Order: sequence, then structure tokens, then C-alpha cells
Amino acid sequence: MASTDAPRRRPSVRRRRAAVAGLAAGLLVTGPVAAPAHGIGRDPGVAPGSGAAVGTVPGAAGDSRYTPGPCPKTPDPVPALDKARCGTLTVPEDRARPDGRTLSLGVAIVPAATGAPAPDPVVWLAGGPGDDAVGEAPLAIDGGLNRNRDVIFMSQRGTYSADPVLTCPVVDEFTARAVGLAYDAPSTGRLHVDATRTCRAQLAGRGADLAAYDSTESAADYADLRVALGLAEWNVFGISYGTDLALVYLLEHPEGIRSVGIDGILPPSTAGPALTWRSARQGFDGLFRACAEQPACARRYPNLPAVFDGLVRRLEARPVTTTVTVPGHADPVKVVLDGGALVNWLTSATHLAAGVPRSLDELAHGKPQRIAEQWAGGKVSPQAIGRIAHGLAYGVFCREWVPFEARAEGVRAGQQAFPSFPRSVLAQAPQLPFLYEDCGVWNVPPAPRSIRDVTRSDVPTLAMSAGFDAQTGALSGPYVARTLSRATVVTIPYVAHVAFAASPCAQEIVLSFLDAPTAPKTDCIKGLRPPAFEIGPKT
Repeated sequence: MASTDAPRRRPSVRRRRAAVAGLAAGLLVTGPVAAPAHGIGRDPGVAPGSGAAVGTVPGAAGDSRYTPGPCPKTPDPVPALDKARCGTLTVPEDRARPDGRTLSLGVAIVPAATGAPAPDPVVWLAGGPGDDAVGEAPLAIDGGLNRNRDVIFMSQRGTYSADPVLTCPVVDEFTARAVGLAYDAPSTGRLHVDATRTCRAQLAGRGADLAAYDSTESAADYADLRVALGLAEWNVFGISYGTDLALVYLLEHPEGIRSVGIDGILPPSTAGPALTWRSARQGFDGLFRACAEQPACARRYPNLPAVFDGLVRRLEARPVTTTVTVPGHADPVKVVLDGGALVNWLTSATHLAAGVPRSLDELAHGKPQRIAEQWAGGKVSPQAIGRIAHGLAYGVFCREWVPFEARAEGVRAGQQAFPSFPRSVLAQAPQLPFLYEDCGVWNVPPAPRSIRDVTRSDVPTLAMSAGFDAQTGALSGPYVARTLSRATVVTIPYVAHVAFAASPCAQEIVLSFLDAPTAPKTDCIKGLRPPAFEIGPKT
């Protein structure tokens, strides 16, 4: 779940160190050991019975059709696609009306690095909601996910490489302007909702059935893709919001799933504002504790939690306005830092943990530039416009989250996590400002209540979290594992949301899990050390 702000918010994924240099404590429980369930009687990378490589022949699953073809478009070059086998999966927009409008979802199969791959590929579920899986291919491949398995990427319905695409530049443009507004002011909220309303009108005007863009339909798309590709089984790996989707998929379509890996866990049963407050507390505490345990950091920046809490209260009462220069943006950018902005900055800044204590200290001494530059940087960049499928994001938020969590629950969770915060800050959950107002204008029916069911399964599962994750929180791993009888729970210390993106140890564990889903090797955790925190001059 990457931190967003007005109105582009998605507990989503995204600005991690591997794909994001610029953004944004090992607990282990192992289930019973069993031999991995590899497919039998198949040539690596070959569709059963066809003699052809997976993805090179047409296939079908119910009303869905796979057709080989060109590789999907991506907002940035993806070298891994040069050798990929590609095509499209055509699915009904609404499976209750199979003769109605159809969607075309881009598919790319990046071959294994080895000449003799395992017969069960990995399918990658992207973050967001609203990120495009094909665009995340570099993150997966740079982490070695295709070491000995093909990796399959499919654009989730509505995302960048799908047709139709449900992006809304009007929302992204408002997000860029909003860095110069008070984060949680009612006037900002009205503009925020206006952008959401315009987005809805544009997408509905193009014929989109906005109630058809959610996790349930997306899970069915992935289930159809496996069958249409002729695969007896595959491994599912999801990050951030992709973990929510993976758990829905496992619950509703368990057939053919050999194993599930989830990293940066967003449980479908608890997704919403209350979870984001608890996650922020967990991630902030992890970072502050690491500083306190490092003598040089503790001496130079004592009482960091109290400093942060004091800054939130002070800035909410008296916001700081400054201007900064942002790469790729010719003109100086006005930035307003209030309490809500500071909370949301830190939610993402845990990806840049080494500099956080120094940045907070400088802000406390009247130097807001470092934080202001980071807060504005990703939002005002031209590359941020038109990438996120807000039509999918709002479908998930407004069908699956908001109907099942009262606004007061989120406020209570915020009060419990941060009792000193002003009410105006607590009114807008991290990453999800003005969510209830947005869903009021998005106006889609709620999903069936079963969308909030916990996933119960004996499919081997790797539940991976990160010690500095302020977006989905490390405690979500043990929570989902309660009903996953063969789960391995791992927390990678000293990294932020989506450990696989930043930690070679996390990558090693994931690859070990794919080879032996009930007995992954996790010894590398013992050697992990905290970052060397920056020590700035005294001011």
C-alpha cells in the first residue's frame, strides 16, 4: 500500500528502494513439513499436451480467452519484456453478463533465467490497488524471482496496460497541487472530492461499470488465466494490496495454487482506516527503536518519538509553508507542512529510514527543506500523472472497505495508536484522506459481506512483513497465519513496506520458499543489522 494523499491514496505499494530509490526483527513460525507439490509429467515452460511454450498458444477458460500477441505497453521501458512471451486475456467486465462488455488484460511471461525451469511458474500480483503488474516486472526480476521459474505478469482490470484503462489524470494533477494546501483542511477535502467526482464522471462516461472493478472480479481473472494458459498449478506472489488480492484468490479459487507468498500484508478482513493507524504505529516504533538502540543516534536524537509527536501537534496548530526545488520540475514548488502531512510523510519515509531522525531534528529547528522536498518530490513529478488506475482503487475502497468499517472505528484506532494527536489529524487516516467522502460520490454498491471473511487454507503460505513497515504493519503476518495451517511467518527487520524490494535476505527467503514451500531457509535474518543513521551537525 503506497502512501498517497489527496485523492490518490492507496495502501499500496510502490515507492520501494528497488524500484524507487527516490521516494516510497525476525519472528518465525513454521507449519508441518511436506514435500513440495510439483507438477508431474510436464516439460518445463511447456503447456500440457501442446508441445508449445506457455503463453504461445491460444487458450480458454469459461467465457475468458487467451490470445498470444505483442507485449503490453508500460510507462517506462522494461528490458525483461524483450524475451517475454506475451498476449492478452479477454474477460467479461461483469461475469453475471457474459455477453456484455469485455476487457483486455495484458499478459507477459518472463522466462526463467535457467535453461531447465521448474514446471510451476510464479504469478505476480501487484500493489495499489491500482498499480500495473507488468510495470512492476523490474522489481520482481531484479529480486531474482525468475531464477528457476517463469514469472507471469498480468495487468489487473483497469490498470495501465489493460483496455480499457481506468486511470484518472485529474486525480493525479490534484495530488500534485495539494502539496501546497493544508493536508486535512475541509477546503482541501472539498477539492479532493471534486477531483474524485470528476474522475467518476469521466470513467462512467466511457461506459465503465464501476462496480465490476474489485478484488473478487480480479481474482476470477487470475483463476481464468491459469486455466487458459494450460497450467496445472502455479505459485502466487503478491505485494502490498496484491496480498489482499492473493488472499481473496486463495479463498475463492484455491484450485491449482501450489503456494502463496505475501509481502507487506493487507488482510481483506481488516483492510481500512483502522489498520492504517495501527500500521503507522508499528512502523514508526520500529524505526524509533532502532535509533534508540544505536548509541550515536540515541545520543544525537534522544526522545525521537516525543519529538515527532510534538511536531505533529505544533504543525497542525501552525503549519509551515516553504518552497523547494524538485528534480524534473522547472519552477519552485510551494509546500505546506501541517500535522497530517508530517504523519503521511513518515509513513513513506520509513523507506529512507537512515535519514529520518536527522530530517525530524532539522524540522524541529526550523529547517523543513529535507522533509518538504521528499513530501513533494514524487507527487509533482510528470511521471506520476496517469499511471494509477483510480477506477480500480475506488472500487476496492468503496465496495470492500468502507461499507464494513464505520468512520468512528478508524478514529478510535488512531486515538489508541496516537493519543496525543489533534482530532483534525485523527480524522484522516494515513494514506486514506477523505475516504468516506470519496466513496459517497463514487456511489457503488457494497461487495457481499463475505469479502471480509478470513482466508482458511492448508496451501503452504509465506507471510512476510517488514520491521519498518508503516503502511501495512508487521503484525498482519501473524494475524493472517492464524487460519493458514501451513504458514511460515517471517518479519525482516530494518526495512520498510515490501521487504522483497529492498532486502537480499527477503529475496533469498522467497526463492527458498518457492523451492520448498513448507521449509524455507530463513537463517539470513540472524545476520541483519540496522542502518547507520545519519548524524547531522547540531543546530
